[in-house]
Amino acid sequence: MSKVTALADAVAKIPDGATLMIGGFMGVGSPHRVIDELVRQGKRDLTIIANDTARKGVDIGKLIDAGAVKRLVASHIGLNPETQKQMIAGQIAVELVPQGTLAERIRAGGTGLGGVLTATGVGTVVADGKPTVEIDGATFLVEKPLKADFALIAAWRADYYGNLQYQLTARNFNPAMAMAGATVIAEAHEIVPVGMIPPDSVETVGVIVDFLVAREG
Repeated sequence: MSKVTALADAVAKIPDGATLMIGGFMGVGSPHRVIDELVRQGKRDLTIIANDTARKGVDIGKLIDAGAVKRLVASHIGLNPETQKQMIAGQIAVELVPQGTLAERIRAGGTGLGGVLTATGVGTVVADGKPTVEIDGATFLVEKPLKADFALIAAWRADYYGNLQYQLTARNFNPAMAMAGATVIAEAHEIVPVGMIPPDSVETVGVIVDFLVAREG
């Protein structure tokens, strides 16, 4: 069954206050049209889990500019001064997570693991308030898994059943986030007939994709 849905209808399913995982690395591999539609529909009080907030006026940065974000979980915000400004002003609560830890927490959320053990951050402010365990004389932090109400995914190609194929580094966080979102909304550079993507090239299977944003305009 085709999972193609009009962009506005797919985004309308996201309520204010939702927790969203958004794929991408500085905008590469981010769902540009879905982000623009979130801004257009005036969504508010969102919790965003993403690698970064890109730059001012770019991709996730547009959500920051629109005042749509209440809480952010990311690995860095250094290239977006607007995110920093809102954090300092107390308008956004920001949890900074080392990039590898962020990726593993998302993976843990998608695969049903109870957490991740990592030495990254031991002895720093990253460890404040977190449980630790000792293994073979080494100390590890226990990092909890991350999940989201919605995962917003970008792919290179999709078929009408929602099978997704990514391209090069635009893959980044997308496959892991697709597993960790209760509802998955995907957009693709192109949508092709079922069978055009070889089975070995399917990197996110259609069974976990709920809505595939239609190409419009």
